[in-house]
Amino acid sequence: MFAAVMAATASASHAQAPSPAAAPKPAQIDRNGVLILVRSTLLALDQANKTGNYTVLRDIGAPGFQSNTAAQLGEIFAKLRSDNLDLSGVAVIDPQLNLLPQIEANGLMRMAGFFPSVPTQVNFDLSFAPVNGQWRLFGISVGVGSSAPAAPEPSSSPIAQRPPPPNHAKQAASAKPAPATKLTPPANKPTDNQQPK
Repeated sequence: MFAAVMAATASASHAQAPSPAAAPKPAQIDRNGVLILVRSTLLALDQANKTGNYTVLRDIGAPGFQSNTAAQLGEIFAKLRSDNLDLSGVAVIDPQLNLLPQIEANGLMRMAGFFPSVPTQVNFDLSFAPVNGQWRLFGISVGVGSSAPAAPEPSSSPIAQRPPPPNHAKQAASAKPAPATKLTPPANKPTDNQQPK
């Protein structure tokens, strides 16, 4: 189960294939900055789901994200709301990142990961746009999944008698999650980069 919203803005430069020079690069943001962005965003979504009022979630976003009305955000996250998904645990659990903060070719900062919990974990994929020296929400995808390891299904017949479905190898490769990276405390080293914090 996933609910996602991305700002509905596009330009000709975003539609082109990125050149090698435009490959994503690591974002200059410390551990505390990451925690603040991830937690404040998911807690705003949690409060919106609990109250049915998505105005604040909309208002903390970048102008491109604000092209979604509060009513549209309510429709997008209706499944999470009806499932009574409680995201308040993100306030005390540290996220595990499987995509470290990076600056995409379009200038957005993107990060993804999960909050481990039992029996389900909260998965997220967030994008932020720089607005007046601050990172503001541009895109959000949130879902829940099992945190328990799953045993492979036993085979009831020999593989030679049962042909694999088309594109089986491709699907399995794309379904592999990237290894998670635990956030470590900042080294307290100043940087010359003037990106928003």
